[in-house]
Amino acid sequence: MSSFVRFDKVSKIYQTGDVQLHALKDVTFEIEEGEICVIVGQSGAGKTTLLNILGGMDTLTSGRIMLGDKEISSFNKHELTTFRRQDIGFVFQFYNLIPNLTALENVEIVTQMIKDPLPADQVLKSVGLEDRLYHFPAQLSGGEQQRVAIARALAKKPKLLLCDEPTGALDYQTGRQILQLLQEQSRQNGMTVVIVTHNSALTAMADRVIRVKSGTVVSVVKNEKALKVEEIEW
Repeated sequence: MSSFVRFDKVSKIYQTGDVQLHALKDVTFEIEEGEICVIVGQSGAGKTTLLNILGGMDTLTSGRIMLGDKEISSFNKHELTTFRRQDIGFVFQFYNLIPNLTALENVEIVTQMIKDPLPADQVLKSVGLEDRLYHFPAQLSGGEQQRVAIARALAKKPKLLLCDEPTGALDYQTGRQILQLLQEQSRQNGMTVVIVTHNSALTAMADRVIRVKSGTVVSVVKNEKALKVEEIEW
């Protein structure tokens, strides 16, 4: 079985004037379909750059990236936009909801852009927000806003769900509930989920753990038995 995500000697150099910053150096790894992959490393290690390139929000300097049979690294701007819109779900640390739209409308705005989405109300129910459909973001707790953001991403039926510090703005208990939700969604729908974090404790929930340091991959480990989030303490 060939891997679902493949990074092959990926480098990213940012040039400012005469100064070159090597954000990623020769990064190579694979992720299989349906896996939960946790990418862990300190701030400035290159995790977010890696996620942004995988999600088509940034381009690489050299190397090659495959998602299934698509070579993302060869896409032009227009192809990258279509790829981001149709194939990728994003969940960020801050929820990026539109304040003057209800929870339902925040999800619907995404479903209107793509073919064959999941119904917005159905997805919000699946993340436990059936009583909050007509609430505005300001009327929701942080955890509820993050659930709306996750529902918005899931409604696209993405090939890949990318999460950048998805619990960063949440308290411990709420953060655990959000991770539990991501794990359940992955298991139920066979969805590939990539979570970027600086919190090493989260590696226990992953099928695959990629450690990043100073723009390079230090290790890639497959967990024989990923723990359920409720079994992990940190």
